[in-house]
Amino acid sequence: MYDYAIIGAGIIGTMIAREISRYQTKTIVIERENDVANVQTLANSAIIHSGHNPTPGSLKARLNIEGNRMYDDLEKELDIPLLRTGAFVIAHNQEEEKQLEELCAISRANGMLDYEILDYQTARLSEPNLAKSVTKVMSLPTTKVTYPWEVAFACMENAVKNGVEFRKNTEVTSIRYNDGVYDLAFANGETLKTKNVINAAGVDSDDIAALIEEVSPFTIHGRKGEYFVLDKRVAGFVNHVLYPLPTVSGKGVLLTPQYHGNILIGPNSEYVEDKHHTNISYAGLQYVKKNADALADNIPYNKIIRSFAGIRATADKEDFYIAESKIYPGLFHLGGIDSPGLSAAPAIAKYLLKEVIKIDRLYELNQDFYPHRHKSPEFHTLSESEKERLLRQYPTYGNIICKCELITEKEIVDAINSPLGSNTIKGIKKRTRAGAGLCQGGYCEEKIMKLIAREKQVSPLEIAYDSPESKLFSSETKVKK
Repeated sequence: MYDYAIIGAGIIGTMIAREISRYQTKTIVIERENDVANVQTLANSAIIHSGHNPTPGSLKARLNIEGNRMYDDLEKELDIPLLRTGAFVIAHNQEEEKQLEELCAISRANGMLDYEILDYQTARLSEPNLAKSVTKVMSLPTTKVTYPWEVAFACMENAVKNGVEFRKNTEVTSIRYNDGVYDLAFANGETLKTKNVINAAGVDSDDIAALIEEVSPFTIHGRKGEYFVLDKRVAGFVNHVLYPLPTVSGKGVLLTPQYHGNILIGPNSEYVEDKHHTNISYAGLQYVKKNADALADNIPYNKIIRSFAGIRATADKEDFYIAESKIYPGLFHLGGIDSPGLSAAPAIAKYLLKEVIKIDRLYELNQDFYPHRHKSPEFHTLSESEKERLLRQYPTYGNIICKCELITEKEIVDAINSPLGSNTIKGIKKRTRAGAGLCQGGYCEEKIMKLIAREKQVSPLEIAYDSPESKLFSSETKVKK
């Protein structure tokens, strides 16, 4: 019998898992995908927004501001990456400059005090490629950029260290309530019992609610966003996150510096019927280019190394939905956690536990809670003396597997065998960035596959790219006799 079952291991589910591990509970995280952070958390702009845009008085506004501040502590405790870029919201004429003033008023109402309006010449001192059509910008110094996959991994690793269980490839197919206990059934035929259920299933959160609620308290509509990725050789082309003025469709097409040196261009915003539809389109990507050109001049599109699409879980409500079921005690729903969901994630977890569940009244603190997660070293970033020391201890640091990102055999093997390790090509890419560079795995994918097969002592025929069904090979064609 579990005290809490958390459904979903995206950024929200993993943040909740870590926060709940502060208490003496028996908790499990259930994920239908083959990895942590595999849907909404996988494909987004990676921005920790300042809080200039949400409606004053809303949960989005409050939790965005709180969450932005909480990331500074998470950086210290979990060794997560944070790039303090700041941001510029861009205006091109007097009418748009008035909208900047309106955003200033929203920022003040939200309690965000660190912002200012800059003229074009001042803004261009730090952004020399700013579009010449720009007249003024609103500067947001507290905007940051992170690496969402690693944040989710860090939270889940720390939660597991503090006693939380994690189960992947486990799709919930039934939820039944009887006399204070929830019975969960899974597609693989297994079941479990729990006193409480936390529905943090992202784009599928309304479907999870519908498994037990007669009427789901919200409906999720998938909103697709398409992106370009520029090679990290363009690092410095823009230094801030560059926003257009927001619209009812969202924050618009952005230019976003990434922690590892790439620049993201996008997203557009398109509602799709299939909430897992992440195909890119020519029309969508052309829209991204057209709108990005209003932010900066001479964007180096010849340095694009890939394009991708992500899905945002937009609900039929303007605000985040974070509440206990009106019918079933101990069933908690988190719906419509779209932008600024990543920014608000740590505050969402704290709000759910402290103000909705009121967990302090129910469970004692975990006196053995350990708040820290120590990240494995990124070998290529170390000093020469530190590299020499590690090479003497672990010679496989000297075998570079991914030449684009300079990822070594030791780093990949550690990622395979870590407590939250992976046996898939995509899982290793998410953990180490092997395959994330210019060649997009063209030269290193085979080597990574062989390392996984060696470490897991399985045939290469068993290695998958991502899901268990995405096997790289169907059969051997040539066998050395």
